[in-house]
Amino acid sequence: MKKIVYLLLILPLFAQSQIDSLDTDDSDVEYIIIEGDSIPHTAINLDEVLLLHKLKFDSKEDRKRYLILRRKTIKVYPYAKLAADRLESLNERIDHIKKKSDQKKYAKLIQRYIEDEFAEELKQLTRTEGQILVKLIYRQTGETTFDLIKRLRSGWRAFWFNSTANLFNISLKETFDPENNKEDYLIEDILQRNFQSGLLERQDAAIKFDFLELTEKWLK
Repeated sequence: MKKIVYLLLILPLFAQSQIDSLDTDDSDVEYIIIEGDSIPHTAINLDEVLLLHKLKFDSKEDRKRYLILRRKTIKVYPYAKLAADRLESLNERIDHIKKKSDQKKYAKLIQRYIEDEFAEELKQLTRTEGQILVKLIYRQTGETTFDLIKRLRSGWRAFWFNSTANLFNISLKETFDPENNKEDYLIEDILQRNFQSGLLERQDAAIKFDFLELTEKWLK
C-alpha cells in the first residue's frame, strides 16, 4: 500500500469554512450572519434525498459479496474524501506560492505531518481495499491516482508506483465507472445509503452520472 500512502501524504491540510447561524424566536425565519449583515430566509432549506430501491439478492452468495463490498467501501471512503480535500487545498495554496522551491518545502512539510497521522492506518489496507480506494479517489477528484502522482511529482515516479501496484493486482490507473461496471454501481449504492444514514459524510462525485438511471439499468 506504499503508493496509496504516498498520494495522501502529499496532499495538504483541509481548511474548513463555517457560517455562523443566529437563533431567533420566529420559527419561520432563519437569519444568517455574513460579514456583519443579517439576511432573512423565509424558506426552509432541505437536503436532497434520493428514494433508494429495496435491496434484493438472487442468492446468499450475492448478499454476502455485497456486505463484504459494503464493509470495505465504508472503511476506505474517508481516505478518498481526505485525498479530495487535500488536493483542493493544495491547489489553492500552491497558487499563492510563487517560488517552486517554496512550493516543494511546503509540500514536504505537509507530507511529514500527514505521515505521522495517517500512514500506519493506510498500510493496513488489504489489496481489495486498496483497489476500491483507487476507484474512490477517481470518484472524488476526477483524476486517476496515477495521473495525480504524475502531475504532482513526475511521470517516471507515477510509472514506478503503478508497476509496483500491479504486482499486487492494484492498478493506479483504475477509474470509477458505475455506468459500465456493476461493482462500481454497487459501490455508489453503498455510498448513497450511508450518506443518507449519516454514517458517511457526503461528498459529491467529481464525475457525472445519473444514479437513478443506473439503478434502472442494473436492477432490471
